[in-house]
Amino acid sequence: MSKTKIVIVGASHGGHESAIELLDKYRDVDVTIYEAGDFVSFMSCGMELFLEDKVTAQEDVRNFKPEDITSKGGHVFNNHEVTAINADKKEVSVKDVKSGQTEQVAYDKLILSSGVTPTVLPVPGHDLDGIYAMRGYDWASKIKAATTDDSIKNVTVIGAGYIGIEAAEVFTEAGKHVTLMDMIDRPLGNYLNENLTDVVTKELTSKGVELALSQSIKSFEGDKSVTGVKTADKTYPADLVICAAGVKPNTAWLSGTVNLTDRGFIDVNPYLQTNLPDVYAMGDAILPLSIPAGKPMPIALATTARREAQYVVDHIFEDTPAAPFKGVVGASALSVFDYHFAAAGLNTTTAAKVDVPVATSAYQDTLRPAYVPESAGNTDVYTSLTFDPLTHQILGGAVLSKYDITAQGNVIALAVAHKLTLEDLATADFFFQPGFDRQWSLLNLAAQHALGWARF
Repeated sequence: MSKTKIVIVGASHGGHESAIELLDKYRDVDVTIYEAGDFVSFMSCGMELFLEDKVTAQEDVRNFKPEDITSKGGHVFNNHEVTAINADKKEVSVKDVKSGQTEQVAYDKLILSSGVTPTVLPVPGHDLDGIYAMRGYDWASKIKAATTDDSIKNVTVIGAGYIGIEAAEVFTEAGKHVTLMDMIDRPLGNYLNENLTDVVTKELTSKGVELALSQSIKSFEGDKSVTGVKTADKTYPADLVICAAGVKPNTAWLSGTVNLTDRGFIDVNPYLQTNLPDVYAMGDAILPLSIPAGKPMPIALATTARREAQYVVDHIFEDTPAAPFKGVVGASALSVFDYHFAAAGLNTTTAAKVDVPVATSAYQDTLRPAYVPESAGNTDVYTSLTFDPLTHQILGGAVLSKYDITAQGNVIALAVAHKLTLEDLATADFFFQPGFDRQWSLLNLAAQHALGWARF
């Protein structure tokens, strides 16, 4: 009996997870991954740890090694770019990036995990030397070298999201003067509600980061290499620019073949199937179902891609799966110098983008009972809950503190996934031990506060 030939485009989280799951769950499959890049496959979310010398080696900052797949009978080809799909013949065109030769490869099932590419700002000077993207193995090497380059004194980071915050922290700690720039008015404003971004803003400025918010970039200044970033207000000196101004789906090659949304995302049905027979899509290039929003929206996370991959593999031999993909919450965490936060689900910004009405509640307390002094570790803790104003269903939330309470973000994620209400969270049974927390747990108190109950 011949094996089912499954071709996977892209070797990041979705592609890797798909290959491993296919090879572990089925015997009669021939699995091949094609990756356009040279290195398989650098984990960009681990870049900050690499830049701070907190990893074993640069080559270890990866989702998997090719031998992890080949040892199970699969095939991995780096420097091989899939450029087109012929759905009638069930073939893909695969270009060897180094030789330039193209071959036609047959498939029975095709999984698209093509991911995203960094946004290039369409302003004069965007092609000057010294403008870096904080993504991928090669950029990691260049950025690492820049941290110890004495000729680089002023670094401008464009984009105050997760990647931009990481870059700002790395270069500040490397002794550079860092300007963090964004068109919105709050750092991490797309991820956290205002009470938490207020804390983040103070932390960034206290560490010496210059904030240039509500700024529109007009051009990059310089001759061959960048020397400044010009906005409507002023020109900021820059020996190096880290551009973290978002990403766009890597889907231009699919136009006219696979249905795309108006923003270029691959259009999938509730079963993660495209308009082409036996062609599936996952990862950052699609809009997955958001459980709290109740509709598809961008949730570009490794955890999202891996859950999608598992679902596709489980149902890949069903014409119509028994159940649709259940969706994801969207949970993440980050450190901002001395603070750590975790967030899950919707916030005011993301809710507004998908037209979901929400109410919010901000709560601040100490980690442990009042009789424990700050000197003994009783730090301030901050929470934010986002919920349906009528039903009180919890749609999102976040926690932040100098003490690492990010595991509480998983509690919020579980509450969102199971559509718990403020009342559910207010009375949920959590442990208490004064060496760790309060008689009512932090999230109990946050929900009670949102409901207007008397403070304990």
